[in-house]
Amino acid sequence: MEKTPRLQLDRSAWIQTALDTLADEGVTGVRVEVLAKRLHVTKGSFYWHFKDRQDLLSGVLETWKDGRIRDIIKQTRPEPGGEETLIFRVIDIYSASRNRKGILIELAMREWARRDPAAAAIVEEVDAWRLRCARELFLACGIPMHEASTRSMLLYAYVFGVSMMNCEKFDGDIARMKDDIRDLIARRPPPVTPAAS
Repeated sequence: MEKTPRLQLDRSAWIQTALDTLADEGVTGVRVEVLAKRLHVTKGSFYWHFKDRQDLLSGVLETWKDGRIRDIIKQTRPEPGGEETLIFRVIDIYSASRNRKGILIELAMREWARRDPAAAAIVEEVDAWRLRCARELFLACGIPMHEASTRSMLLYAYVFGVSMMNCEKFDGDIARMKDDIRDLIARRPPPVTPAAS
């Protein structure tokens, strides 16, 4: 009888499974025995790649941070003349519920950050990137610095807030409401014309 070949896992497979577990169970669920069971391997396999659970958690934080920052830069890279359109697209991407697992990971990261200084530092760094990149888009649209900062904060307050709310029954036309909010956040104000003397 032939033996089934043993599954060879690398560090990234453990980290990805940890991220999936984080989405489902929060950081307390990210335990070596849980991950080994999900991966159908022994706990001993874990120690080929990590010193201990803390080493894994550090890898999870770094992987999430690097992935988020890479995506933020990619999604907010301005194209001359297309900055306003890009702002609309960023709002659409982040306020859509297309990536349920991504939202769950985001919420789990924020919950983890409430209790752990290392996680808090990573979440703060990612948020700073989000706000800076959004502000650059608003600045490229000709919006002054203070207002660009305010709109960046408003943009993320909206997209994260709406991801946690179930507001389908609040108003008969949620799609219209979301369009109105998007316009309020992203539209360039009309130029001020001097008053006639």
